[in-house]
Amino acid sequence: MTGKPTARVLGPKDGQILGPPEASDRFMINGTETGGRFSVVEHTLGPRVLAAPLHLHTKEDEYSYVLEGSVGALLGDEEVFGQPGDLIFKPRGQWHTFWNAGDTPVRILEFISPGGLEELFRVLGTRDQFPDPDELSRLTSGYGCEADLKATMPIVERHGLNF
Repeated sequence: MTGKPTARVLGPKDGQILGPPEASDRFMINGTETGGRFSVVEHTLGPRVLAAPLHLHTKEDEYSYVLEGSVGALLGDEEVFGQPGDLIFKPRGQWHTFWNAGDTPVRILEFISPGGLEELFRVLGTRDQFPDPDELSRLTSGYGCEADLKATMPIVERHGLNF
């Protein structure tokens, strides 16, 4: 949806959903609807699934509100764990990633400010497989992001994650 926003109620199954069931994104409010001020995406992760490689973005701050499950996150050098009702802040310019730290599904609301980064999630969610390192670098750089796959693997191994 683009153009002038309209008041509405977004039901629990409304919004575009992309990605496999074990790591899907539901696009709830796009940056185009808010004049670029922010966007909202619901992430759903299966047990022990890494949401994204270790990465940073230069333009956006992210706020992850945990709805269900246990979320692990690496924020710079600090590892934290969030439970339902917790808010995890991932500021621009800081390396981070997050994952389902438990054996039940995780759902989080991701608030992105300013909006626009959700379009990268949308691009990645339409792919049949995760891009190779060169393609990932090309894709993420177009959004002012960097990803470090090499530094991601110790996180995957330490927590027994699927990626």
